[in-house]
Amino acid sequence: MKPHLLVLCLAIWPVAWGHCADLATDAGIDGRLGQALPMDDAFVDQRGQPVTLRDVATGTPLVIAPVYFNCPNLCDAQLATLFMTLDNSGYRPGRDYQLVAFSFNSDERPADARAKLAELARRWPDLAQSPAVHFLTGPEPSSQSLSQALGFHYRRDDTSGQYAHSSAIATVTRDGPLSRWLYGLGYQGNDVRLAITEAGQGRVGSVKDRLLLLCAHFDPRTGGYDDRVLTLLRTAGVLTCVLIAGGIALALRRERKVAKS
Repeated sequence: MKPHLLVLCLAIWPVAWGHCADLATDAGIDGRLGQALPMDDAFVDQRGQPVTLRDVATGTPLVIAPVYFNCPNLCDAQLATLFMTLDNSGYRPGRDYQLVAFSFNSDERPADARAKLAELARRWPDLAQSPAVHFLTGPEPSSQSLSQALGFHYRRDDTSGQYAHSSAIATVTRDGPLSRWLYGLGYQGNDVRLAITEAGQGRVGSVKDRLLLLCAHFDPRTGGYDDRVLTLLRTAGVLTCVLIAGGIALALRRERKVAKS
């Protein structure tokens, strides 16, 4: 590298790094579990119909994804991961949950939501076309109010027009309080099932799901459920089988000794 280019890079680097650091500082999630959400703020769904969260919450938990539909980075992967996980979860939209993806970019319109749903419908047509899937846009006060209640923070970069934000999904009880956050893109299908079961407050999921929830522990470091209790039970079961097998072997050995004598 030429000396004058090196000097220019060294001069620009602190400014660029400071700018990125400021954006990252403003993008994060506060775990406000139990926080009531603004259920009556006005949004518009992908069909152009006015809607509120109260209209959407029909007695089932909500799965909420804060995104913006023209995001060139995380949001595409976030929505694809969510759709893939929900499609394989065994839970049915409408019966077990309602899915809400809301845009925190107030410049977006229902056409942007429809375009994103059309992309997802190529791979997951049944889920994307379900009436229990709601892609919402709305005025800035509505998206800000919902984001703040969720503890979801983002910041717009005026230079690029893009947003610095985290990737996560939230589950909300049918009555409105925030139940759980699942962070990043690495959550598993079992994490989503347990989060929906937990948000359902005993009304969603099979008996097996509810028993599994009792045995699982949510680990805030990983943003997922840790089945340490089940692991201990499995280990105890294996040890029990080993002890029983050992007892049978000793009994057979004694019988052979008696027979020989």
